[in-house]
Amino acid sequence: MDYETPRFLDCGESALSVEFGDSVDPAVNARVLALDERLRAAPPAGLRETTPTYRALFLRYEPLEISRAALVAAIEGLIGTAGVEASQPAARWTFPCCYDPEFAEDIGEAAALLGQTAQSLAQLHAGADYRAYMYGFAPGWCYLGGLPQALAIPRRAAPRGPTPRGAALIGGALSLIAASPMPTGWYVVGRTPERMFALNRNPPFLIAPGDAVRFEPIDAKTFLSLEARALAGETVARRETLL
Repeated sequence: MDYETPRFLDCGESALSVEFGDSVDPAVNARVLALDERLRAAPPAGLRETTPTYRALFLRYEPLEISRAALVAAIEGLIGTAGVEASQPAARWTFPCCYDPEFAEDIGEAAALLGQTAQSLAQLHAGADYRAYMYGFAPGWCYLGGLPQALAIPRRAAPRGPTPRGAALIGGALSLIAASPMPTGWYVVGRTPERMFALNRNPPFLIAPGDAVRFEPIDAKTFLSLEARALAGETVARRETLL
């Protein structure tokens, strides 16, 4: 549901969540990103940090510099048409992705649970158009909407051992690119050699929330070649400007 009027929820004494809806929806996310863009362009005094999510914008502020009421009033002055400018992605990224079982350790298990073959799962995953909704869980973990319904799969009941950096995951109705090894209940169905997060890069996060994402299948030999280039600092995913 897209809220006509956003909700302001306190997150402690110095943070707010501005909610625009209750679902994973491109229109809701566009309103979130539009408000984020406007606040970044002209931040009220005392606003320290903004973090966009699927359906809400998290704000951290200094209450000795700006009151909650003043911050809410400033936001209400910005949200009248928020969402219009950010309704279309600014860029499309194409990520090389290897679906060979050597780099996609769960693809056989996930395919069996979905009544697919590993090959058809890979084709469906690589054939979809995704939207980068948000970063979360750990630095550089990028959550993607647009997973084909045929690949919607419940997460494991309990997390298992660390996934590799660059893992392409599926869980629920979403896909995800992992930036670092972490335990997860999602299924590893591919792996990209690209680095989603690198402290020696400016900015450290490779893509922006709202960007479009596609995956391009590659073989194991190509993966190893591109991984060496990525680890040397090269960006191996391709970026296309749309706006």
